[in-house]
Formats: sequence, C-alpha cells, structure tokens
Amino acid sequence: MNYTYIILDDDPDSVEKTKAIAKEFSELNFIASANNYTDGLNLVLKHMPDLVFLEIDPKDKASGLALSLINGLLMYLKELPKIIVTTKSKELAFDCIQYEVNDYFLKPLAAIDFVKLIHKLNKLSNEDEVLLVQKLKPKEKQDVEGIQINKNRKSFILCVKSYGDHRYIDSSEICYFQADNNSTDIHLKNGEMITAFKTLKHFETVLSNPFIRIHNSYIVNRNYISRIHTGNSLCYIKKTTIKLPFSKSYKANVDFIISEFANENYIET
Repeated sequence: MNYTYIILDDDPDSVEKTKAIAKEFSELNFIASANNYTDGLNLVLKHMPDLVFLEIDPKDKASGLALSLINGLLMYLKELPKIIVTTKSKELAFDCIQYEVNDYFLKPLAAIDFVKLIHKLNKLSNEDEVLLVQKLKPKEKQDVEGIQINKNRKSFILCVKSYGDHRYIDSSEICYFQADNNSTDIHLKNGEMITAFKTLKHFETVLSNPFIRIHNSYIVNRNYISRIHTGNSLCYIKKTTIKLPFSKSYKANVDFIISEFANENYIET
C-alpha cells in the first residue's frame, strides 16, 4: 500500500528531517508542506492526502498550527486524513487523545516510528477491504455507534439508543449539543433535552454543517443562530434567551458561520 502525506510544521529543519526519514519508505509519498494554519488547511483540502504530519507546539505561535486544524477540516470533510502529531513534548498527549489523533510522534523522529505507522496503516487498510467485500449493496443509512444518519436527506434522523430504547430525532429540530462529562445533552427547539451517552467529540466526528463546534462544550446548529456578538464571544439562539459562548480556539468556526450567512440571500445595514 502507498500513502501520500503533507507536513505542517513551522520549523524548516524539522520538515527536512521528517522528509528524510519518510524517504526511506517507498510506501510514503510526499506532496507538500506548509508552515501555518491557513496554508496547511488549504493544502489538505486541495490534495486530500492520506496522512498529515502536524506540529502542534510550533516555535512561532502566530503560525496557528495546533489541534484546532482538525476542527477546521471537519467543517469541510466528512472523513479526515490520518493525523500524526509530531512535537517535542509529551504534555499535549492528553489533548491529542481527546481529538482522537491517529498517532503521536516525539521529536526527534526515529525510523522505527514510521515502521510502526506503516504496519498500522496496512492493518487498517486490510480491515477496510474485508468490510468492503462484505457489503452486498450500498446502504442508505449508516449506523455509527448508535447514531443513524440518512445521507440522502438534508435533514437526517438521529437515533439515540439507550438500553433497548430507540429515540428518533429529526436533526432539523436540534438547536445545539452540550457536553456533560462523558455524555452529551441534545437540546431541541421545543425546549426538550435528551441525553446521549456519547462524548461531544463523537458527535463532532459524525456530524457536519450545519452542526459546527464553537466551544469545548458546545456544537450549535447554525440554522438556529439569531445573533453573533464577537465582542462578548456569544451566539444567541433563535426565539430563546439562550446565549452560547464560543472560545478562541473555535473562532475560525464562528468566522466560517458568519461568512456562510454573508453568502446567502443577505442584506447588511
């Protein structure tokens, strides 16, 4: 199996060292590199590589390279490339677990890291091939850990399963998701709240626009936003007094929402 990759790192020496080790493996094919968030996001969207080697603790903080790149990709992609974090410190490992990155390489990188990575990738590819053979025909619905999504409809049905109870929710009725430790509270437009025993990160992974993460604790349905106050870092929910905070780490997602509103049937005064 062959795998294409992109390197996102603001240290030119580090980029060259990563390329030099990867060059020893015929399975790995270099595409390009970038030294900042914006160029890196655009490169990934343009080339759709299999792997992204991502530095999350850059020398130049202004580069914006961080785990928040994953949030940026989730706004556009249903399936992400495999993210391989490359950094000098172990301190960010817990954050990477929350983001469910595929691997965590400590610098200076070693050839054995790449050997293990390729074995992992080949194993996953073989498992995917077996699953593909087992599919007799395409399924209209995908069941992901108790969440069923009909991809052929703009509004899909969310099925929340709990001890034999199947709760069906039209996604157009959902205003926002709120994290509650290892569970998530789903808030509906009628004021009802339903608890799902999945993390907010899980919902971020399986959902896409109009559901956008704006905070460590919130994913909002942008169709229910009536106002965005960038000064106070708040999103207001239509026909309610609810105000959801958004954090600096998700500011790019909020900017995306604002730009989407501006691209619609829109008059600014």
